[in-house]
This record gives sequence, structure tokens and C-alpha cells, in this order.
Amino acid sequence: MKTSVIAGMAVAVVLAGAAHAADPRHPDWPCHQIMVPSLSVSAFWTGPAIDAVGDAWRKDQTVNDLVLRLAARRTPLDAAEKAAQAFVAGSPDGRKERATLLFAGLFARLNEERSQVMNGIQRFSHRQQELRTKIQAELTTLRGIQDATEQNGTAGDKLGEQIAWDTRVFDERRHTIGYVCEVPATIERRLFALARAIQQALNQH
Repeated sequence: MKTSVIAGMAVAVVLAGAAHAADPRHPDWPCHQIMVPSLSVSAFWTGPAIDAVGDAWRKDQTVNDLVLRLAARRTPLDAAEKAAQAFVAGSPDGRKERATLLFAGLFARLNEERSQVMNGIQRFSHRQQELRTKIQAELTTLRGIQDATEQNGTAGDKLGEQIAWDTRVFDERRHTIGYVCEVPATIERRLFALARAIQQALNQH
């Protein structure tokens, strides 16, 4: 492939990536979704306050095991909702204690998982920025070779191949990130559904 064609492809890909920032408050954020750095309990839970729970849910082996099982995406959501409601069922005082422990555990676990995903997305974005900068520098060097009075065909071809490879990696990553960007929202939907199921069981008379 001619170096001029490769350069054109590289410019198109880099410009497309550069125009992808969706949240002006976080220009390095590569996802279409607005970046929300951390979750708020009040956005998911209207039950008893969980501030005093701390890590008590971890010390209760039954609750800890249930939290891990319900938080895992391999557990079907409808099954997780039923298991959460079954655990909360009982006397009013027992429901309150179990509901509070279970939600506190789920919020801590899923919020931590979401944070890990968010950090991974940001690391990905930084790697893309570094690769974009590298491609831009390579394009500048290539133009210099092409504009030279005595062109170095071998050097130009070799650099063109490198640009083609870097451009391909950049573009493939850019398409892959769309799937990863859905993960935080998936976690949020799971937490919301489980919180709702727990509150329904808690409010049963």
C-alpha cells in the first residue's frame, strides 16, 4: 500500500479518535456515556441508612457469600432478585437487619467492581492518547521524508508499515471500547434491580 494512502487512513483514524470525547468535563473519557466517578447510595436505596454497617456484612459468612453470588453477572438477574427477597423475608425486625446488611454488601461490592472497570477504561484512554501522539509524530516524520529532495524510499516504506500497524491497533481498540463502556451501566442496572427487590421484601406486611 502506498505511503500516501496509509497516511490518509492514519489521519482519518486519529481525527476520529480525537473527536470522540463525549463529556466536556472529562475530555479524556472515551465513552459516549457521561462519566460518573462514583455511585451515590441515595440513587439506589430508600431503605434504612447503611452508614453504620461498615464491613459487618463481610464478617457474616452467609451474607458475604450471598453478596458475592448475587453481584456476579454469571448469576441470572431474576434468580438473584428472588434469592435476595428470600433472604430478607421474615419478621419485621429481622427483615430490616438482613435487608440493610445485604444492600450494604451489594453496594460496596458492585461499586468497587464498577470503579475497577472505570479505572481500566481510563487507563485504556491514556494508552490510546499515547498511541495517537505516536502516530501523529510518525506522520510528521513521514511527510518530512516525502518532502525531502532526495527521498529515502526504504525509510519511507518502513515507516509507512509502522504507521499502518499502529493505525490498525488504534482503530481496533477504538471499536472494542464501545463494549467495555457498557459495563459500568450494566453494573448500575444490576444494583438498582437488586436494591428494588430487597426493598420490596423489606416493605412486605
